[in-house]
Amino acid sequence: MRTLARRLALPAAALSAALALTACQSQDTPAAAPKAPAQPSTRTAEATTTTPSKAPTPTPTTADTARPTARATTRPTRTPNAGDATRVPCTAANTKIVASKVSRPINHLVLTVTNIGSRPCDAPHAPLVGFDHSQAPIRVLEDSKPQAVLGLAPGESGYASVILTGEPGGPGEDTHGTTVRTIRVNITPDSSTTVTAPSGTYADDGAAVSYWQQTLEDALTY
Repeated sequence: MRTLARRLALPAAALSAALALTACQSQDTPAAAPKAPAQPSTRTAEATTTTPSKAPTPTPTTADTARPTARATTRPTRTPNAGDATRVPCTAANTKIVASKVSRPINHLVLTVTNIGSRPCDAPHAPLVGFDHSQAPIRVLEDSKPQAVLGLAPGESGYASVILTGEPGGPGEDTHGTTVRTIRVNITPDSSTTVTAPSGTYADDGAAVSYWQQTLEDALTY
């Protein structure tokens, strides 16, 4: 019996010693250090720092696209000049006519027509001239017709020559003359005005009138 008890006590003692040794080792052995995070490679870092990112292209807004160009904003407005005004016929309403004596040539008067209107006017015809209460106008000198129609800007004047006396109509035929007090002038066939004749104006059946001329010198050549 004593021998059996000794045999059972030996394994129990060995088991206790083994457990104690294991516990000591557990207390003396430090815990494993946590792994450090992986560091990025040097090449990757260099690539990241040396390659700049491309800035995004701005998208135009509605206000940008609607903004007018400089040419459209600064283009001046064209202003019409006086030459663009609509031309009208010269009539008794927009002109003034005056009869004057001249020293040369003799037996002549000059009719001066002046544009007193606000727009340019044209006098395309020769004036129709009658003395006092005569029924028929005096003849027109057709060879005095100018190459261009007389045009008058506001304030400008034109001229026509009036021949007061002429040659008799035929051998032994006398001309009939009279002292003239008024002169009726039709600047157009349907527009007339009456002016005072210079004192001592005498005219006969040979009287004639030229077309309207641009200058006094041209009018006095007839």
